[in-house]
Amino acid sequence: MGDGGFQFLDILLLGAIAGFIALRLRAVLGQRGGHEQRRRRPPFAGPESEVDKAGAEAGREGDNVVSLPRRDAPEQPVDEKIARIRAVDASFDGAEFLGGAKAAYEMIVTAFAAGDKETLRPLLSREVFNDFAAAIDDRAKRGETVETTFVGLRGAEITETQVNNRIAEVTIRFESELISVTKDAQGHVIAGHANSVEQVTDIWTFARDTRSRDPNWTLIATTAPN
Repeated sequence: MGDGGFQFLDILLLGAIAGFIALRLRAVLGQRGGHEQRRRRPPFAGPESEVDKAGAEAGREGDNVVSLPRRDAPEQPVDEKIARIRAVDASFDGAEFLGGAKAAYEMIVTAFAAGDKETLRPLLSREVFNDFAAAIDDRAKRGETVETTFVGLRGAEITETQVNNRIAEVTIRFESELISVTKDAQGHVIAGHANSVEQVTDIWTFARDTRSRDPNWTLIATTAPN
């Protein structure tokens, strides 16, 4: 076979390879993965940046892929407490919210023990912050210090929800384990024990104005269990 025959075979081979690569690219690029879909703003997160907004808008404009429901995945019933919030905020996700609330709980507990008002301020309503700040100031006047080690959460459960004038409220019962020691001005232990893990139950209520573009929830009430 002459050089022309080899050239012809080379062209066929290159064409086949190019076709295979094109099919692979179409298979990959023609589908959108979870990272390409628009991200929902998580609860307790900071305000959405302009970069995030621009990226979300661009994603919507170029999105021509329609996801169809799977026949083998029947729709799950929505808990009544969650449905109550979704009635005014369709993007509310109970599991996602609970994850954010757990992180906020640990942050608030440790910040209060350390007397860190700046960390507490954006996480608390004005009334709750004023109460926490007053307790921190009183402790400082007495010369007391608190050393707290957050061992972990044993459980967290949404116990109640309500909506008043589009203000959504979610109450959570936290079961945690802490090591907490309070010392006086001379460094003597006056409460707690450095080697004792304390079982603590807290009932906290978080709220958010669903009319606001701010996705953050704030702690509006703390209640002792009955």
